Amino acid sequence: MAGNSTEYIKHHLTNLTYGKLPAGYERHGEHGAEVITQDTWTMAQTAAEAKAMGFSAFHVDTLGWSVVLGTLFCFLFWLAARKATSGVPGKLQNFVEVIIGFVDTNVRDTFHGKSTLIAPLALTIFVWIWLMNFMDLIPIDFIPVFSSWVGSTFFGMDPHHVFMKAVPTTDPNATLGMSFSVFMLILFYSIKMKGIGGFTKELTLNPFNHWLLIPFNLVLEGIGLITKPISLGLRLFGNMYAGELIFILIALMFTGGLALGVLGGGLQIVWAIFHILVITLQAFVFMMLTIVYLSMASESHDH
Repeated sequence: MAGNSTEYIKHHLTNLTYGKLPAGYERHGEHGAEVITQDTWTMAQTAAEAKAMGFSAFHVDTLGWSVVLGTLFCFLFWLAARKATSGVPGKLQNFVEVIIGFVDTNVRDTFHGKSTLIAPLALTIFVWIWLMNFMDLIPIDFIPVFSSWVGSTFFGMDPHHVFMKAVPTTDPNATLGMSFSVFMLILFYSIKMKGIGGFTKELTLNPFNHWLLIPFNLVLEGIGLITKPISLGLRLFGNMYAGELIFILIALMFTGGLALGVLGGGLQIVWAIFHILVITLQAFVFMMLTIVYLSMASESHDH
């Protein structure tokens, strides 16, 4: 039971990875060991293979679901805009208007500069991350089991080697990718509003305005600057990964008999209801911190 539980957890927390296995790698499959004679692009069958692929590996599930959910977001808002009316609005228009109003209010209250990018960016971040987080509420076995069936039926893959993490925000590559994109915008706005000289002066003469302390200021301000995207991405990843793991552990209770199964069912409902707050809060926090960081970057050096 312990072994099966461990494999179950590992399977649900492993990404579907496509990458290049190096020549000479010994691959262990159902037909025994096989030595790869040349660099080969393939799907990883184990976590060890995914690790061996190194930086050239792609998390197919993370990228796929991110694109699908981003497309869904664009389609729904396009559909609402296309059917928008000044008369009695429909449910979709009402829903979209509430979200836009909510985001716009937070941007106006928090961002003190002038930019036509911030409000659309904040809206995209909030809705896109919320949709990615929402995937955590889909029954834990539904997508992995369906993916295993598709992989084995249509692609001839071993169903045990078909992985599918349907929650992109449980992958640090996705959350850090978004946060470092925000970091690039922070640098852009800092240089745009303060100039290269002003931005350099901010890094070297704060908090102590003395040339002897420039190295200390540079280290202090540099660390503070770099920790912004790292903490932004890891905060979202940590909360969503922990939530996903709890769902997996609750699912394991259904294999422990009737009493544990009933208890697991109750816990699953309670955790799912609570998790609705978590996924919304994490999307909101990421959005608000992005607005705050960009507002700070947009302030002129005189401030």
